[in-house]
Amino acid sequence: MASHLTAPRTAARPDVTSIQRRTLRLLFTTQIIGGIGVTIGIAVGALLAARIAGTAVAGVAQSAGVVGAALLAVPVTRIMARHGRRPGLVLAYTVGAVGGALVVLAAATRWVPLLFIGMLLFGGGTAANLQARYTAVDLAEPARRGRQLSLIVWATTIGAVAAPNFAALADRVTTGWGLPPLAGPFAFSAAAFVLAAVVLLGLLRPDPLLTARRLAATAADPSPAADATATAVAAEAPADGGPTRGGATPAAAPAGVRAPRGAGMWAAWSVVRRQPAARLGIAAVAVGHLVMVAVMAMTPVRLGESHADADVLRLVGIVLSLHIAGMYAFSPVVGWLTDRFGRRAVILGGVGLLLAACAVAGTAGHHTPRLSIGLVLLGLGWSGTMVAGSTLLSESVSAGVRPSVQGLSDLIMGLAGAGAAVVSGFVMQFAGYPVLTLLAAVAAVPLVALALRPVPTGAPDEEG
Repeated sequence: MASHLTAPRTAARPDVTSIQRRTLRLLFTTQIIGGIGVTIGIAVGALLAARIAGTAVAGVAQSAGVVGAALLAVPVTRIMARHGRRPGLVLAYTVGAVGGALVVLAAATRWVPLLFIGMLLFGGGTAANLQARYTAVDLAEPARRGRQLSLIVWATTIGAVAAPNFAALADRVTTGWGLPPLAGPFAFSAAAFVLAAVVLLGLLRPDPLLTARRLAATAADPSPAADATATAVAAEAPADGGPTRGGATPAAAPAGVRAPRGAGMWAAWSVVRRQPAARLGIAAVAVGHLVMVAVMAMTPVRLGESHADADVLRLVGIVLSLHIAGMYAFSPVVGWLTDRFGRRAVILGGVGLLLAACAVAGTAGHHTPRLSIGLVLLGLGWSGTMVAGSTLLSESVSAGVRPSVQGLSDLIMGLAGAGAAVVSGFVMQFAGYPVLTLLAAVAAVPLVALALRPVPTGAPDEEG
């Protein structure tokens, strides 16, 4: 069956290639801006929480941001399902900006409950960054979905590398304005999120998800009347579903342009239960994230067991920088492999790297170079499961429920990561780092069996 993205253009059909190229450029830019905002908060969040609430709850405050990103995926993707990608991304960044402002206020007042609320809402920036990767494949050609999704993931690398320098600058500048130490970086994060929201609000037009739905609808009903109606809806209808630019209410859109009624999380779960490829995509993303967070979160503690305090921060910075490079720097290569060799093959490769990472890190003892190699492998394994799993998930469900299914995936991924961070601390305290890496490896094994099962990988949205 011919893809709706490769159907011949008519005067009524948009230039999908130019829209996709423009969308990717825009997402790449906002991903850098948003990535800087998120990473600044991550860089100083635990330190700020420790000063306000004490060291014992610093990790809980950091986890609040992870949980917030997971929970915000629900309303954000519901809005996307009904009105398109643009309002959902704008809402997520706006919520993140509000969270950053509340963290600044909490630092000034030293009010701990406000700090946790702010960190919870600050997760909106992470939610937006995660959803951007799905926005990149709404109009992508099937043979290029992995590469184009991975390009947006790779953009995060630029923000992650630049953010620590921005954090130090922000703290110096805002301390002179009277803000408490470590509060300034969150003020800069809020400003970055606002900038990303404004850029997307003004420039993400036409909406890629609404355009993809129109193409699916016209593929199902290629009559001139249906094509003209769908074109009018996609071109003229605002994101809130109100009157058109001319003031009139648009004609009823074909079913393929609108999200199906009740396309929420329950409908998403029903779709995933019936679609093996979607189950594999969600499992790959969630399991890869769980293993990565469980091992990565306790690596600084492991380094602290064998190095003096004066050296720990420097070594943690080096090791985690190498880990982040493994996560993001090679994602374009992972995307190319995903398109070249298939989604399941790269998922299996990612699991293999995760298992190797657990083996290397768990047996490294206090040999820091070997531990660093293990963390690089951990990042590469995460990249494989994230890019290939997200690509497989996106093409395994129809355009109508795609945002809800993607939101369900991010919800499960976030909760898995938050749970892994909490449990890993207890395992580290009572059993040690080698046992933690062993349990993380055991958690990844079921994904191998799931990935080896033959699953259909066709794109249902091509069936209209």
